[in-house]
Amino acid sequence: MNFEESLSKREEKGMQADTVVGTFQYNKSFGFVVPDDKSLGADIFIPKSGFGKARHNHKVLVKITKYPKKGKKAEGRVVEVIGGVNQAGIDMLSIIKEYGLPAEFPKNVVQEAKRAGRSIDKKDIPYRVDKREDVIFTIDGEDAKDLDDAVRVQKLQNGNYILDVHIADVSYYVKENSLLDQEALLRGTSVYMLGRVIPMLPRELSNGICSLNAGEDRFTLSVSMEIDKAGNVISSDVYKGIINVRERMNYKDVQKILDGSNKKVLQKYANYIEDFKTMAELAEILKQKRKMNGYLNLDIPESEIILDVDGNAIDVRKYETSFANEIIEQFMLTANETIAEKFYWLEAPFIYRVHEDPDIDKVKELNKFLYNFGLKVKTKDDKVYPTEVAKVLDEIKGKEEEKVVSTLVLRTMKVARYESENKGHFGIAGKYYCHFTSPIRRYPDLFIHRIISKYLENNYVVDDDYIEEHNNQAKKRAEQSSEREKVATKAERDAEKLKKAEYMQSKIGEEYEGIICSVTQFGVFVELENTVEGLVRFDNLGDEYYEYDENRKILIGEKSRETFKIGDKMKVRVINASKELRQVDFERIE
Repeated sequence: MNFEESLSKREEKGMQADTVVGTFQYNKSFGFVVPDDKSLGADIFIPKSGFGKARHNHKVLVKITKYPKKGKKAEGRVVEVIGGVNQAGIDMLSIIKEYGLPAEFPKNVVQEAKRAGRSIDKKDIPYRVDKREDVIFTIDGEDAKDLDDAVRVQKLQNGNYILDVHIADVSYYVKENSLLDQEALLRGTSVYMLGRVIPMLPRELSNGICSLNAGEDRFTLSVSMEIDKAGNVISSDVYKGIINVRERMNYKDVQKILDGSNKKVLQKYANYIEDFKTMAELAEILKQKRKMNGYLNLDIPESEIILDVDGNAIDVRKYETSFANEIIEQFMLTANETIAEKFYWLEAPFIYRVHEDPDIDKVKELNKFLYNFGLKVKTKDDKVYPTEVAKVLDEIKGKEEEKVVSTLVLRTMKVARYESENKGHFGIAGKYYCHFTSPIRRYPDLFIHRIISKYLENNYVVDDDYIEEHNNQAKKRAEQSSEREKVATKAERDAEKLKKAEYMQSKIGEEYEGIICSVTQFGVFVELENTVEGLVRFDNLGDEYYEYDENRKILIGEKSRETFKIGDKMKVRVINASKELRQVDFERIE
């Protein structure tokens, strides 16, 4: 692949096509930049006139001015100095520049956000359903600052439940086609890069007036659902509300309440213990119903990367979740499904979250892997059903190979995306699904909030011109949001890989036991218990040559006939870790 083709591939990945991030090297009359993206394959020549303010070993952003030809390197000029290679935070900033993420908000956008103020406009209270006396909670991670969902659960005398899901009414503050709206659409989503967040909306909104902070009056777009003992939503009501959150809870404390494991926490929240037990009861009912329908519970642990004050990785481990996390997950899934179904039947202009059935050929490939574990996803008339995939996941639940199989299943699935047409959601085994619950950090949620508000304000009578205009908008906004989500996901993954490699630099020579998670033509990838993944190349597997059996996806020793397959345990030693390449290398310990 030549230099120009590599630049084109960068654009497909969501990176900037004509600008490159790299390390500037000074050499008196000229300089060159070593790109962070090694797929480019060569350094970029920088004439003295193109140095700008760059100094030796600075991270820089380079604009390509000439493509390589006849043995000459590509040429460029420095358009921005990012900072010193070893300067705190420069590694993350380099990824931000690589993907062209908008790290700062334009001044006029911030000014517009500030005009929203710090407290609600009381003149609008009479037009809302007042829920300020209700006992309502937010439940989030300990570090969360943009709190856009709050919940309340009551159990009725007939055994049914009332689930209230209150979502920040962001569309009240971010008007259609305003500067804030245009900037939010441009960003599409908030990007979470470990210790740094690039929010979709300015902090004056995301952490301020839109955030459902405890003890403060906040405007919401809410859905109240009556749910029977089998987990069916038998009625629902959507309305504009005003709430005052009673307590800002975190997952750990809620779990301690449910476990009865911490006297101090139990005493602190003594008045609300029954509320949380009722929540857990309903969440379990909803979970069991989803399981029966074929909901894919892909138990793939996320990584938790601990940084020091300078942003250096000092620990990597599995992010521990509990049933408290599942409570909110189940409630948000239910709210999203309820809203999607309601507005589908209203034939409203809308953005749905779509997850189509996997390709049958990919499922057949998956079954080649699963054969090694005595598993198979059954198909009927070349169609795959969520219940069959769920059965496989259920069979490996709690086993050592669970993480590997779950990851293989995930890779087989199509990527979920946004569309203006409802096509169902394979992963949650649902006919109707949308993203309604996070308008602070996702543009599709904000878009459908506007639609919902329009229908509520007009008593569900909306003229044809509005519907046509917003149907066209929905198509464009869905496509833009899907693209921005892809870019954000890639940037977040690169940040994670970089920090994992940084952490493992201090572990060179140390030995671990891991599980083979991928077999390739050049070696095997092994994942450690702490979620770090590294490559064992053929040269580092042992003293013999290994053949790659593509059909069975295994390696076979030429002499010993020893095999390596996905799911096998392997003891390894760390031999290299590169922040620049964002990769870790292991050697097998025989």
